[in-house]
Amino acid sequence: MQLEIGKIYTGKVKGITQYGAFVDIDGGGTGMVHISEIANTFVNDISEHLTENQEVKVKVIGINEAGKVSLSIKKAVENPESQHKPRRQNDNRRSKPNIYEPKKTIPQSEMTFEDMMSHFKQSSEERICDIKRNTDRKNKTRRK
Repeated sequence: MQLEIGKIYTGKVKGITQYGAFVDIDGGGTGMVHISEIANTFVNDISEHLTENQEVKVKVIGINEAGKVSLSIKKAVENPESQHKPRRQNDNRRSKPNIYEPKKTIPQSEMTFEDMMSHFKQSSEERICDIKRNTDRKNKTRRK
């Protein structure tokens, strides 16, 4: 059977690595699900989400020239409730975060526009600081 990009198939997890899981598709060969394509949330340890010989639905998202198949579990699972969620009310949670508490990640489907803008601003400022710090280090080493 020839695999087609965009189609959803059923397969069995045959191997788990640090960067992804290998899935044997029924009658279609083997493909890899990258760690970023396993769930809609951050995945630190794949074995928390998948086990070997587990049956999963996967969507073919790419096939390269060498014949390697890229798969996605999160794109194969449709969340109808996320499409019809009511907007959250602004509950004035914009207090200063405690630096000792780990950051809580909000799934992108639950983020409001303000949450996304806040996240974007914070990550932009962190990147600018990193660039300035690296530039300053390089400039100091040249002056010596």
